[in-house]
Amino acid sequence: MHVVVMGCGRVGSAIARKLEQIGHSVAVIDQDPEAFRRLGPEFGGRQVTGLGFDRQTLLDAGVDSAGAFAAVSSGDNSNIIAARVARETFGVQHVVARIYDSKRAEVFERMGIPSVATVPWTVNRLLRELLSVKVSEIWREPTGTVLLMRVTVTDGWVGRRLAELEAASGARAAWLVRFGDAQLPTANTVLQDGDQLVVAATDEISDRVHQTMERPQGGRS
Repeated sequence: MHVVVMGCGRVGSAIARKLEQIGHSVAVIDQDPEAFRRLGPEFGGRQVTGLGFDRQTLLDAGVDSAGAFAAVSSGDNSNIIAARVARETFGVQHVVARIYDSKRAEVFERMGIPSVATVPWTVNRLLRELLSVKVSEIWREPTGTVLLMRVTVTDGWVGRRLAELEAASGARAAWLVRFGDAQLPTANTVLQDGDQLVVAATDEISDRVHQTMERPQGGRS
């Protein structure tokens, strides 16, 4: 997959190097050409100087063929605009933005773009948002301890009760979206193909939620 990273600071450069190491093609955008030194001499991806929300700059970075876009510059406004352009103009499927203002982050989440706000975060968490199809973080309360995650029901969970998924993941279902309609599920709700759950979890079990969806026990693989 081709990934475009806007911002070549400490976070952006780390994400770009990691993505390249695991086999993805990467383009990095930054206004300051000196910032690309953080990538190191072994980085083989594109280095594009310019504004991350400028159409031509994005095209030079290959956004029209990108499967993911990370807006991780130091400016909220730039990240918001760039992420929206990537999603709405170029149709990039997986978009994540770094947002410092938690109020802005909450509004941004309603647009369907995961954001990392003013709470402790890691490069691995950002990578997970970019690359994971089935699970994404959609909201985090101010202390960073409790979060909401959007979970797409995988094949191994189709036909099984919600109570089984909650027991396996440790998360609690807040609501379910089925055929575009939101509803409050019960422990006995049988999960269907295409269901999307919003579950509440703590930061320390978020990895367990991912693992549960990727490798369900006792169901189909």
